[in-house]
Amino acid sequence: MRSLDTLYGIDMTTNGARTTLLGLLERLLPQRFRAGTAIVPVVRLTGVIGFTTPLRPGLTLSSVARSLERAFSVRRARAVALAINSPGGSAVQAHLIHQRIRQLAKDKKLPVLAFIEDVGASGGYMIACAGDEIICDPSSIVGSIGVIGATFGFQMLLEKIGVERRVYTAGEHKSMLDPFLPENPDDVRRLKAIQSNIHERFIALVKASRGAKLTGPESALFSGEYWSGEKALELGLVDRLGDLRATLRERFGEKVMTPLISERSFFGRPTPGVASWRRDTVYPSLGEDIVSAIETRALWARYGL
Repeated sequence: MRSLDTLYGIDMTTNGARTTLLGLLERLLPQRFRAGTAIVPVVRLTGVIGFTTPLRPGLTLSSVARSLERAFSVRRARAVALAINSPGGSAVQAHLIHQRIRQLAKDKKLPVLAFIEDVGASGGYMIACAGDEIICDPSSIVGSIGVIGATFGFQMLLEKIGVERRVYTAGEHKSMLDPFLPENPDDVRRLKAIQSNIHERFIALVKASRGAKLTGPESALFSGEYWSGEKALELGLVDRLGDLRATLRERFGEKVMTPLISERSFFGRPTPGVASWRRDTVYPSLGEDIVSAIETRALWARYGL
């Protein structure tokens, strides 16, 4: 009777058999579980920050926290990639997301690669600054490091249609910036002071993240202006030009695995942004959803999208 060595060309010595069996078992495993396979989980952060309705879910810490935690918990991950496409929105939510990414990166000791797609502006750029490296396309829109607030004045319309506005408050400034009352210069000064404080914090965050990489004059970098990805590279706002797939293959090899980490809706399909709304979500009226859609459209339109 011929031995296994003769039949299959397998070395059946103790060490040889162990090595061969381990090799056979490894080939039966999915590629992502094989030793030596580079894994870089990807989290997509898409949409306006803080503007969330059931029909138009945006980016908030509550909507992205679980996906981020799952990404940083992937076994044998070599890094975490963020695919960012956001024109900004809430400064608070952008900062909370930025902080959570940095906390997880520190706890898990994993580098973070931030990839800007169409837009990484304002709060979108703040989130990108959570990356150890920022990569974008030459035509990406990058920057807009500033703070903006906008409203309307309807007092003349009310006069025209014969409607009288009546406001009752306890507190001198409780009706500050009421769009149905004439603009008050003191209210505007107070608002600008708040915006200036938020802007200073934004600037400090960018400086802490980018440091000596920033090469452009501060008067331009922090003016609220935005640039193409190619110009952003010159100014030090990003580290290199490229796309997610090509960059990760170059960095981690052709066989790098890039599992997309996303939440699932009740029907098992990925929802817009990164997560589905919860049962305890307060559903807005149709009017509120329309207003939110208009605000969202206006933010994207600022960057020609």
